[in-house]
Amino acid sequence: MSKRKPSTFERLREGKSLNRQERRELERRLNAVDPGLDVIHPDAAGIDVGDKSHFAAVPEGRDPRPVREFGSWTAALREMAEWLKQCGIRTVVMQSTGVYWMAIHDVLQEYGLEVNLVDARGTKNVPGHKSDVQECQWLLKLHTYGLLRNCFLPPEEIRGVRTLWRLRSQHVADAGRCIQHMQKALIEMNVQLQHAVSDIAGVTGQAILQAILDGERDPHKLAALRDPRCQASEEEIACHLEGNWREDSLFALEQAMAAYKFYGRQMAVCDKRLQRYMATLPSRHQEAEPGAVASPGKGQSKSKAKGKGRKPRKNQPAFHLEAELERIWGVNAKSIDGVDVMTIQTVLAEVGPDLSAWKTEGHWTSWLNLVPRRDISGGKVIRHVKLGNHNRVGNAFRMCAQSLIRSESYLGAKYRYLRARLGGRRAVKAMARVLACIFYRMVTRGLNWVKRGSEEFEKKKAQRELESLQRKARNLGLQLIPAV
Repeated sequence: MSKRKPSTFERLREGKSLNRQERRELERRLNAVDPGLDVIHPDAAGIDVGDKSHFAAVPEGRDPRPVREFGSWTAALREMAEWLKQCGIRTVVMQSTGVYWMAIHDVLQEYGLEVNLVDARGTKNVPGHKSDVQECQWLLKLHTYGLLRNCFLPPEEIRGVRTLWRLRSQHVADAGRCIQHMQKALIEMNVQLQHAVSDIAGVTGQAILQAILDGERDPHKLAALRDPRCQASEEEIACHLEGNWREDSLFALEQAMAAYKFYGRQMAVCDKRLQRYMATLPSRHQEAEPGAVASPGKGQSKSKAKGKGRKPRKNQPAFHLEAELERIWGVNAKSIDGVDVMTIQTVLAEVGPDLSAWKTEGHWTSWLNLVPRRDISGGKVIRHVKLGNHNRVGNAFRMCAQSLIRSESYLGAKYRYLRARLGGRRAVKAMARVLACIFYRMVTRGLNWVKRGSEEFEKKKAQRELESLQRKARNLGLQLIPAV
């Protein structure tokens, strides 16, 4: 009978934290030659975050065991914090590993330690064998010499809004999958309701599906349930409601309907809690210079009147989200063409109402991953780097940029121009950066967005082309003469 492997709790209680190989590697690393850099944080510690346990390293001479392993339960985290305080540690660095860092972050802050959260991309170790002991020591060394940058963490008052908004977004995605399951069950029964009704999750579609589950099979009686606002006639809907009514497909339809309604109730509960959290955020009033606008260039036209009384989209929260966002931000960011309230709410939930953490538009758009990443050697660009990270705020602005494809506004014409020059993917990224910059100016400077039509962009485009031709003509010693 094989011996049972001890759990992390049992192993740490017995004091078996480092094996022989790890102790030998630890001694080699501690005896390494000083790199000769200026010490920025002398009282620093490094923590390698894990699932079951965490490794913490302190400078040599602070403790006979400069690297220790601690469990992931709360008592072990408090023990680690007390050990760090006894070693004279003031600042701690750790990687943003999943969600495991959150509990450590909270406990260490309770003990008065300065916690620095860094991205794993900026802490890559030298090639070779990697272990948890090496990782925590490597973090300690990098932080000691000030070679790490802190990750952005939203303020404490916004964490509840962020958690609820992400949870609600997950419910919306799950509800969308339920709609796909309903449509698949209908197609299996050759009920082509989606060809007559644009949205089977709408009033007409849900009424017909519920009647089908209640046992109604007459297509004309089902079509009579159409909403008066539905564009399809009863005759057209009835033609698409003749199917084979398979028992297994009906069961799948019933399950998908039940799940869809469940996620709808979950979203309603999230909306109530979200409204309560957002009500606690302070109001913001900004005063901008008269006539100041957030758009680049000159020659602005008068803004159009805002549409009032519009019904919110199906996936929007039940309360008046637009008014709450305008109160918190201090500006009406929805006036930007292509930007909707869901995008503004995503920005609020992820970064909070204060954008002072980013000093310039360049810092802001770089954090959003909306700027080119290049490797430069010898003054030449050797390659363009594609980052694999996904920024929620950056993706939200990308979605807004894609929605401008048929817009008759200034930004819509600019997006189509970029799309013709750069291609689809690069144009989306470039236009998303334009929208992010406009949003940054409005929030940080209290500016207003003045809407302009596509004619204004075409006029400026023609002016730029004329200036380019005149410049080329001067370089060739020629002169342009307007045609009569």
